[in-house]
Amino acid sequence: MTTPQPATDPRAFLEHLYQAAVARALPLHNTAACLPQPPKGRTIVIGAGKAGGAMAQAVEALWPADAPLEGLVVTRYHHVPPRPEGVLARIEVVEASHPVPDEAGLAAAQRILAMVQGLSANDLVLCLISGGGSSLLTLPAEGLSLEDKQSINKALLGSGANITEMNCVRKHLSRIKGGRLAAACAPARVVTLSISDVPGDDPSIIASGPTVPDASSCADAVAILQRYGIEVPGAVMRLLAQGALETPKPGDPLFDGHEVHMMATPQQSLEAAAEAARAAGLTAYILSDEMEGESREVGKVHAALARAVARKGQPFQKPCVILSGGETTVTIRKQAPGTPKGRGGRAGEFCMGLALGLQGQPGVYALAADTDGIDGVEDNAGAFVAPDTLQRALAAGMKLDHYLDRNDAYGYFERLGDLVISGPTYTNVNDFRAILIL
Repeated sequence: MTTPQPATDPRAFLEHLYQAAVARALPLHNTAACLPQPPKGRTIVIGAGKAGGAMAQAVEALWPADAPLEGLVVTRYHHVPPRPEGVLARIEVVEASHPVPDEAGLAAAQRILAMVQGLSANDLVLCLISGGGSSLLTLPAEGLSLEDKQSINKALLGSGANITEMNCVRKHLSRIKGGRLAAACAPARVVTLSISDVPGDDPSIIASGPTVPDASSCADAVAILQRYGIEVPGAVMRLLAQGALETPKPGDPLFDGHEVHMMATPQQSLEAAAEAARAAGLTAYILSDEMEGESREVGKVHAALARAVARKGQPFQKPCVILSGGETTVTIRKQAPGTPKGRGGRAGEFCMGLALGLQGQPGVYALAADTDGIDGVEDNAGAFVAPDTLQRALAAGMKLDHYLDRNDAYGYFERLGDLVISGPTYTNVNDFRAILIL
């Protein structure tokens, strides 16, 4: 396929970089080097995440046909890829809700926990973990109902808390996260294969680390809940305050002999996009794969950098591509009664902040998208920004501030025809951002 030229088709070129980033993180490209040898006993495959279906298929394709294999993996609704021809289905894949848990995720977590009971030291548990697993693998702590977990999760998602803070709370309000699933597998050997969607690639944060030790504490969880004003049942708050919901810690012998392999990371995907840009004759700069903060504000910072490059040739010379990743946050603004509910996610909100900061800067184009293909809960991966974005919006009677005020990135870019729609990608290394400066 011919690579789109940046000068003649900036949007197609940026979408090409996005696809290069996604392709680098696909499970089938990254699984073989991480698989252990079959054990003397049983091999149980469990896991959760947006890439769960694709990861399970990769294991099935690569595992010896004569070696026993069974298991259960949960992924997001509509995130099971088409089955490759000739690959036998030996791992059950079920679907559940993301980002707010539901009964299907609860049932899957209960079944997974039951599946690893009574294993021996000769058995192997292969755990497939990717982003989104926190909501997909839900098993509330004692004293919490599923409705409580749903309410807390919604509050966390709209609070502006970062992923580390959110998953600290989730770990301490769960019977399966924060290393507790590994404890349930004992004495079997546990090998965890992870696709990272978090800044720093910390396996204890990805999907709230069900099979790895947790260095955070109940006291940390209490502080986060108080910091963001998130309510939990009084009895549960007392258990947290007493340390009664503590997770297994680093150094616990239950993790002896366990392995964790990072199959794909945000940095690797950014490097793949940078390589694709260089192949088209452009210099590419990777700012960071660990960017966090309020999405619209991160967009404004990127805009300031892009304007400096476009106007002054500092700190980079144009033409070039600037790339970044990480996981930003969106704080949901309270709306007056009767105000239409906003739609969108981190990538779209970033693009609104970017467009606002660029103010139509000539020669600057950008794309931001989630590498799982879904930005928030809508059907778009992200959005595209061009020098005439604000001008076209005003001509259509759309004021960017109004859309920002109600967190409605989807509505803004849908009317402009600038949504980026890829469909589910069956992987997830989080935010992808590319700014082309000509």
